[in-house]
Amino acid sequence: MKFSKVFLFSAICASACQVVVAEVLDRPSGIKIGERMTLRPYVSTSITYDSNVDANSGRSTDSDKDDFLWTISPSLWLNYNAESWSASLSGFYNYRQYFKRCHRNYNRHEYGEDFHWNWANSTGAEKGWSLILGQSFHQITMADDMLVDAGPYNADARQLQVAGAIQRRFNEHWHADINASYYWLDYENDTSAQRAFYGWDRWNVGTELGFAPSRWTDIILSGAYMGYSQDNMDGSTYSGDSDGFSVQAGLGSYMTERISYRVLAGWSRFSYADDLTTDDGFVYTVSGNWKIGETWNTMLLATSYYQPSERQYASSSRIDAISWGIAKLMVRGKLRATFDIRYRRETHDYARANLSPDYILNIWTGRLGLDYSICRLLSVFTYAEYQKSMNDESRNCNGAYDYDRWRITAGVKLSY
Repeated sequence: MKFSKVFLFSAICASACQVVVAEVLDRPSGIKIGERMTLRPYVSTSITYDSNVDANSGRSTDSDKDDFLWTISPSLWLNYNAESWSASLSGFYNYRQYFKRCHRNYNRHEYGEDFHWNWANSTGAEKGWSLILGQSFHQITMADDMLVDAGPYNADARQLQVAGAIQRRFNEHWHADINASYYWLDYENDTSAQRAFYGWDRWNVGTELGFAPSRWTDIILSGAYMGYSQDNMDGSTYSGDSDGFSVQAGLGSYMTERISYRVLAGWSRFSYADDLTTDDGFVYTVSGNWKIGETWNTMLLATSYYQPSERQYASSSRIDAISWGIAKLMVRGKLRATFDIRYRRETHDYARANLSPDYILNIWTGRLGLDYSICRLLSVFTYAEYQKSMNDESRNCNGAYDYDRWRITAGVKLSY
C-alpha cells in the first residue's frame, strides 16, 4: 500500500470519521503561478436553521432552544508540486452569528490552517524512502460545528496537531515506517457553569511493518504508544497523566483497480491517572474506498481507541466510531450529491465507583448534501443533518445527553 495513504488514514481516524466526497469534474482550477503552484481562493455565505442550539435534552422546556445562524467563510488553498515533493497550505476564517438575542453570546470567530508536505525518492513499490510531515491549528466553536459529533455545548476548542512519518521500502515486498505525532486540545471555557471539559497534551509514537506477497495484498503489523497529560485537573486528588499502547495486524492494499481497503485488528491497554485504573480490549482500524464508476464513489471508515474522558472528571473512555458515505456526480459534473451516516459510541468508566455510575453515550448522525455549480466561479449548496444522542444510563445522568437535533443549511459559494 502506498505510504501516504496509510499515514493519512491513521491521522484521519485519530480525529474523527469524515464525510465521503467525490471527484469534481467541472470546478475551478485555481490561479496558476508558474508551472508548479496553484492558488485557490474561496468565500461562502450561508443560513442554517438549528432546532436545538444548546443541545438540550428531551426534558427541556426551553422555548428558545432553536434559532437561525448566519455564517460567512473566506478560505484559501495553496499547492506546490515539484518532481520529488509536494506541499499544500490552506487557511480558513468563519464568522457565525445567531439571530435570537438569547444566543448572541454564542456568536464566534473561527479560524485555522493546515499544512502538509510529502517527499519520496521512488514511486509505487520501488525501493526507496518516503517522508510526510503535517501540521494544523484550529480555533472552533463546539456549540454548532457540523463536523464534530456531539460537540460540547458552549466549550470553544483550540486544537494543534503536528505529525510526521518516514517509510523505507526495501523492495517490492517489504516496507516499514516509523511515525510520531503531538496533539494539543484545549477548551477555552472549560470551567463554564454549564459543564466542565478536560483537554490534554497527547504524544504518540508508532511503527509498522508490511509484507506484500502480491500487488493485491499487503500483510501489516503495527504498534503504537501514546501518552496523555490532562488539564483542568488542578487541585484534584487524581493525576492528569495517562498512557497506553496498542498492537494490531491485518491486511491492506487493493482488491481490484477500483476497490482499496485496510483492515487491522488487535489489542490495546490503557492506564488512566498513573495506573489508578486500567482498560484492556479489542481494537480495530478499518478503511475502504470503492470507485463504483466515473461519477460514483463510496467510502467506509471505522476506528476504536481508549483515552481520558473529555466530558467527565476522573473518568477514562473508549471510543468506537464508524462512518459510511456515498457521493454521486450528475448533470455533467455540475451537481454533486452526498449522503453519509455516522455512529459514535462513548463508554465512560469512572476511576472510583462512588464518584458516579458508569454510562454509555450513543450518537447517530445522518447528513444529505447537494452542491450545484452554476458557472465556473459560482455554486450553490444545501444540506440537512439529523443527530440523535442517547445515554444508556440516562437515569444516572439526569438525561443530560439525550436529545434530538435538526440542522438545515443553504448557501452560495464563490471560488476561482
